[in-house]
Amino acid sequence: MTWRAPEITRTPEPYVGDERTMLEGWLDYHRQTLLLKCAGLTAEQLRTPSVEPSGLTLLGLVRHLAEVEAWWFRENFAGQQVDYPYFTPDNPDADHDVSTADAEADLATFHREVALARAATAGRSLDETFTEVGPKRRTFNLRWAYVHMIEEYARHNGHADLIRERIDGVTGE
Repeated sequence: MTWRAPEITRTPEPYVGDERTMLEGWLDYHRQTLLLKCAGLTAEQLRTPSVEPSGLTLLGLVRHLAEVEAWWFRENFAGQQVDYPYFTPDNPDADHDVSTADAEADLATFHREVALARAATAGRSLDETFTEVGPKRRTFNLRWAYVHMIEEYARHNGHADLIRERIDGVTGE
């Protein structure tokens, strides 16, 4: 039997709530939207590039966003030591190299990173600040990180929508 990305029932975005509820709700909505774009596809389809010359794939987006979750919420905000599954100093774009990737394992990594990101931010104030790791050393608050992640997912979900349409014609939502 051929493995396929699991189907997903997406939780609707929040319509009413306090700031934390809205930020977490919209971020979860976009996380689930990415998974919705992958649902039902085989590993081979998830590794299918969009259009030449781009090598962008749905699986590459899943891998990329798993690492972005770890970067902003765990390493930068929570100050945790993160062992990235794909990134290396010699190959910083390894998240997009899916030629030999294990799609099932990569989706599990995505789910794990989302859970770890939620744990890193649970009960923490949106006003809590942190200084970015690396040479820029910019200071942000947790609120900014949520807004940035919503933007990051929204942008990549647009890419995912086009890639999915190319694979099998599925569009929308």
